Amino acid sequence: MEKAELEELREKVACGAVLESAGFAVDLKESTRKAVKYRRGGDIVIVIHDGKGWFDPLSDAKGDVFRLVEHLDGLPFTAALYVVADLIGFTPSEPAWIRQAREKVPDQTVAQRWQSRRKSWRGSSSWRYLSETRGIPDAVLRQAIAADALREGPHGSMWAGHFDEAGRVTGWEERGPDWRGFATGGAKVLFRLGPAGATRLCVTEAAIDAMSLAAIERSSPGTLYLSTGGGWSPSTEAALRGLAARPDALLVAATDANSQGEAFAERLRVLADEKGCNWQRLRPPSDDWNASLKKRE
Repeated sequence: MEKAELEELREKVACGAVLESAGFAVDLKESTRKAVKYRRGGDIVIVIHDGKGWFDPLSDAKGDVFRLVEHLDGLPFTAALYVVADLIGFTPSEPAWIRQAREKVPDQTVAQRWQSRRKSWRGSSSWRYLSETRGIPDAVLRQAIAADALREGPHGSMWAGHFDEAGRVTGWEERGPDWRGFATGGAKVLFRLGPAGATRLCVTEAAIDAMSLAAIERSSPGTLYLSTGGGWSPSTEAALRGLAARPDALLVAATDANSQGEAFAERLRVLADEKGCNWQRLRPPSDDWNASLKKRE
């Protein structure tokens, strides 16, 4: 097949079509416009680049629509071509996205956009969302605000900042009643809550889970509650390696109680082994720590 024909197939068949025809369904709760999560039992595939690319968060597998067929069915490339060709004209169902419009702040850096938003305060929209909808207690919210980790996002949402080792904001997790995402143009490093010099390092997958675990443990002394924002970027891994290198460090894998959480926990175990620090698996009683907090209350 000519290169032009391959490119035409790539353009005509979305990765979502392959997944839906293979029995996968969109996990709306865990999806954003830029990263749509598909599930089939314990299998997870995240579709990116407007349906033209994908990756498996539980392994290093990724690629285009042809590599996806190879990954799912174990087919050679030549056979995958025919599978993709058969899906021309198949349109995957689109979730009914409810997305709040982002504020347009052209020509501003990530740091400037962060500073332009007010800190959360008692009774603000973000405070009410975190307190009333998510069940985060006042003491933890005050702690996060004092650490300058929370800002007021648009339309009743909250921003939970990610910071590097020098304390510079690199991006933020965005959560609200009808919206979830990450700062456009920002970089995931770590959300941090707790003493900077802590040696017990609890790693979760979301800032709300980090705050929820802090609430459950009543902000255990000597503990730094962390969030990777659901990713494992090179900058996140570098930050975790730096923290794990501390004397007497204990790396606690407090990730979700599902297959993705277990995969993250295993990565943390390998990292702990490489850095020679202690490691522990702390699994939430429910699917994640926020669900556990609300169930407990």
